[in-house]
Amino acid sequence: MTVAAIQMTTGADRDANLAIASDLLREAAAGGASVAALPENFAFMGVKEADKQAIAESDGAGPIQDFLAATARELGLWIVGGTIPLRTATAGRVAAACLVYGADGARRARYDKIHLFDVRVSEREEYRESATVMPGGTPVVLDTPVGRLGLAVCYDVRFPELFRRLGAAGAQWFCLPSAFTAPTGRAHWETLLRARAIENLCYMVAPAQSGVHANGRETYGDSMIVDYWGRVLARLPRGRGVISARLEPARQEETRRTFPALSHRVLEE
Repeated sequence: MTVAAIQMTTGADRDANLAIASDLLREAAAGGASVAALPENFAFMGVKEADKQAIAESDGAGPIQDFLAATARELGLWIVGGTIPLRTATAGRVAAACLVYGADGARRARYDKIHLFDVRVSEREEYRESATVMPGGTPVVLDTPVGRLGLAVCYDVRFPELFRRLGAAGAQWFCLPSAFTAPTGRAHWETLLRARAIENLCYMVAPAQSGVHANGRETYGDSMIVDYWGRVLARLPRGRGVISARLEPARQEETRRTFPALSHRVLEE
């Protein structure tokens, strides 16, 4: 019942990024992980946001999807594929799709990032993700070897109502592939991860981007695995690497029984 989170510093060379991801996934599998999660934009981070159009794939076909399926099958490893750009019906906008593959290489789920990062971080740092990305609208929960998984991506973590919806659908753990900016990461990353875990009595697995990328943007890193009580089980503050932790659903369920905060909710949707 071990899950791994992978941290990368993704660049603008897709094939080089996939080679690095392959090495890290193999490391996760060798360490005994049943599921390994890659960060947001693991396959490509270009100089401009619009650059992702050049590597965008049709749903179900393309080098990145082929890589995820083949690697999962070869390693006998479930893979949460961070996000990749998939074409949409709207010209100039892609979906930021988190794809999950089973150990047989079959795709088990697709979640399109719902909340898009349209934010002015500082006088010199501003993002308009909605200019190139089409938002999703459907929460996704699925069964995995380490429990029922609720999917979210990066900026989604600031919207607790999504995680309530995932929890109501039976999620035992959340996976949050991310590329948090350095300023917002310093201010809020750990607090948000632990809050979402505590308030839902769920594990949180958050693989992240870390370092300076081709466009000069710096991401925060600090990939983290947090348990249902808010305890940090593993973390990698900076650089490239793999962290892992054992999830214990029986202890989690016992805590939910003895501390039944979820059943005490009054103001529900």
